[in-house]
Amino acid sequence: MTGSDRAIVVGAGHNGLVAACYLARAGLDVEVVERDTVVGGAVSTVERFPGYRMDRGSSAHIMVRHTGIVEDLDLTSVGLEYQDLDPWGFAPFGPDGIHFFVDLDRTCASIEQVCGSKDADAYRAFVLDWSARNLRVFEAFQGAPTMSHLGRTLWGVGKSTGLDGLELSRQFLTSADSLLDEHFDDERLKTALAWMGAQSGPPTHEVATADLVGWNTVMHLRPPGHPKGGSGMLSVALQRRLESYGGRVRLGDGAAAITTAGGRATGVLTDSGEHLPATVVVAGCHVLTTVDLLGDGAPGDLAERAHRSVRTGNGIGMVVRLGTTALPTYAAGTEETSRSMQLLAPSRQALRRAHGEYSAGLPPTEPAALAMTFSAFDDTIAPPGRHNVTVWGQWHPYALSNGEDWDAIREREGTKLVEAVDRAAPGFASTVEHMHVQTPLDLERELGLRNGQVMHVEMAFDQMFMWRPMPELAGYRLAGVDGLYLCGASTHPGGGVFGASGRSAARAVMSDRNPSVLSRVGRRVRRG
Repeated sequence: MTGSDRAIVVGAGHNGLVAACYLARAGLDVEVVERDTVVGGAVSTVERFPGYRMDRGSSAHIMVRHTGIVEDLDLTSVGLEYQDLDPWGFAPFGPDGIHFFVDLDRTCASIEQVCGSKDADAYRAFVLDWSARNLRVFEAFQGAPTMSHLGRTLWGVGKSTGLDGLELSRQFLTSADSLLDEHFDDERLKTALAWMGAQSGPPTHEVATADLVGWNTVMHLRPPGHPKGGSGMLSVALQRRLESYGGRVRLGDGAAAITTAGGRATGVLTDSGEHLPATVVVAGCHVLTTVDLLGDGAPGDLAERAHRSVRTGNGIGMVVRLGTTALPTYAAGTEETSRSMQLLAPSRQALRRAHGEYSAGLPPTEPAALAMTFSAFDDTIAPPGRHNVTVWGQWHPYALSNGEDWDAIREREGTKLVEAVDRAAPGFASTVEHMHVQTPLDLERELGLRNGQVMHVEMAFDQMFMWRPMPELAGYRLAGVDGLYLCGASTHPGGGVFGASGRSAARAVMSDRNPSVLSRVGRRVRRG
């Protein structure tokens, strides 16, 4: 094989698989190389304990459900079945609790019961305003972050409010906490929204985090979902769809190097020593891993500048996967509560304390936690009579400043997350039979997430849009190496279960190969 119509995708993460599907559907001979023995990377599911199918990374899928990718690739016909999280959020505060349903009326009724009618009315107005804004923002996420695309999609965002451009821009650039203070009175509502908004990583007291809270409003348009059988079923479905197009996935034999000659990519050398020739290489791995795979083929001083300027940060969090005899029981919970992401932060002050300790390189004294209980409605992920519970804890530093070692404190810190659930749902700790802890170091070792950063690159404002991961790499191409393309969480629009960067990278490939083909293929790519 000459490789003239061959594309090699490095990494079988969900973005890489999305890119592979679109390229294979466009007629290229596509092979995905993956060092792991399962597809999906951080969107994968494995058996941790007998009978327990546990997610290795992500669990709740939000962004991808708004892209149209699932429908465009018809992933339901190859086994993907999403189960809606509705309510999508529940925040317990002692005897009280706020449920966030897809239905806005039910949500406002829950808020009114806890916080009063003023905040319920304010929340309704906030959702109607910010969901409209974020439909436009989401459109900007669907293509390359060029000035023309961003200008076209973002022009006029929020104009229906009657506010002028300066005020609208101020609102987007303010901190999420300031935005919450402008709209709501009750600290319990503000805490719940702040904790949900902080899931991308930046704390809500930082500048330009307002839309991380504003984005929550789109979940009233379509809920998050969890694939039946585990998060990894999305990746399995993508593999099946790729294979239906004639593409292949090579597991257990990752990329040792991206080969180049004369300023263009020529293929991939695998760990087994086989060279796979290709005219197109799509790197779905971390951007710094991509640069390292180029070795001497990296143009100029790119490698040094990338390692200096691309911020992965000091991790973001850790997670425990629990096998239990029962679900958490909250004082204000209902039967519907178990379908939700359970937002276990007692106050915004507690969030700030946890982030302060993280900034100092210390494990949190009382971590902020988010619990998910999908076995309540999915009987395929836990044995009969048992439950599969995930608890995510945010702001756990990868590099510890106190001289401790993650391997030595793994169980202690994992137990803290169990205790965080127990404080909100007394008695939960006694139901835990199995605990698998994934520290920031474990996330790096198992999933290739540098510094344990689940978003690859910090989701700070100066590393988003046309600045992600660096201005010269923001268009899914690596200048100076023709035929090499980038996708994944390192690129626009960022981390989370999204798929948009994989589709946009495939679009960039087809545009460079044959603009007339793009006019035909691009319509199918953009249909979502």
